[in-house]
Amino acid sequence: MAKTNGPILEVDGVSMYFGGLKAVDNLSFTVNRGEIIGLIGPNGAGKTTVFNCVTQFYKTYDGGIYFHTDDASRVNLRDIKVTNVIDCGLVRTFQNVELVPDLTILDNLLIGAHNRFTTGIIQHIFRTKKAREEEKRFIEKAHEILRFLNIYALKDMYVSGQPYGILKKIEIARTLMSEPKMIILDEPAAGLNERETNELQKLIYEIREKYDVTILLIEHDMGFVMNICDRVVAINFGQFIAMDTPKMIQQNKAVQEAYLGKDD
Repeated sequence: MAKTNGPILEVDGVSMYFGGLKAVDNLSFTVNRGEIIGLIGPNGAGKTTVFNCVTQFYKTYDGGIYFHTDDASRVNLRDIKVTNVIDCGLVRTFQNVELVPDLTILDNLLIGAHNRFTTGIIQHIFRTKKAREEEKRFIEKAHEILRFLNIYALKDMYVSGQPYGILKKIEIARTLMSEPKMIILDEPAAGLNERETNELQKLIYEIREKYDVTILLIEHDMGFVMNICDRVVAINFGQFIAMDTPKMIQQNKAVQEAYLGKDD
C-alpha cells in the first residue's frame, strides 16, 4: 500500500436525487494522499453519479465534499465552479473518451494545460515574447508526457482514427498537463484488450510515483481493481457497503450479495 499523508478527498454524507429516485444515499468515505482507490458496485449503483458530484457537474447534492489543497486548505467543492475545479488540482476522465478528433495529439494535450497559461488570447494573437516562451514551455512538457506514455512518435497525428487504447492514453496524458494532485478515472480499462489492460495497470502505478498523484477510479473489471487498488469502496443503490483492502472486500459477504444476490 502507498504511503499516505492525511486525506485529500472527503465525501461526507452525500445524497443525490433525480426526481423521486435517490441515486446516492448518505454516502461517506475518505481518500488519502497517494492512494489508488477503487469505487465499485453493480450497474446502477450510483458510481458515476458520485464522480459527477465530486467534480461538481452536479451541484444539488446534500452533504459535503471537501478537497485538501497543497497549502493545507480544506476546500468545500460546492463553493467552486465546475470550470474551476481543475484549479484545485482535481481532474477526471470520462466513460466515453472526450477528445477533439480534428486536432493533433499534441494540441489535445495543450488544451489540458489551459488553466496553467498566464498569458491571454491577445498576447497569443500577437505572438508576444512571453506568449511564445510560455507556449514553448508547455510544448516541452507535453513532449515529456508523451514520451513517458510511449506515444511521442504520434504527437503530430490527428486524434481521429487512432486505436482506442491510444485514445485512452491521450486522455490520461491530457490530465497530466494540468499538474493534478488527484485524477479521477471513469472506467479506464473499458474497451481494452488483456495486453492493454495490463499495460494500463503498470502505467497507473508509474503515474502515481512519477507525478505524485492520488487516483480514484471506477472500473467493472474486478481483476483490474483488485490488482491495482490500495483500498476499495463498495456501494449499492447509492449506499455505502464497505471500504477495505481488495482482499477483505472480496471476502465481504455484503459485497458478495450486492453482486451475486442473496441466497434464499
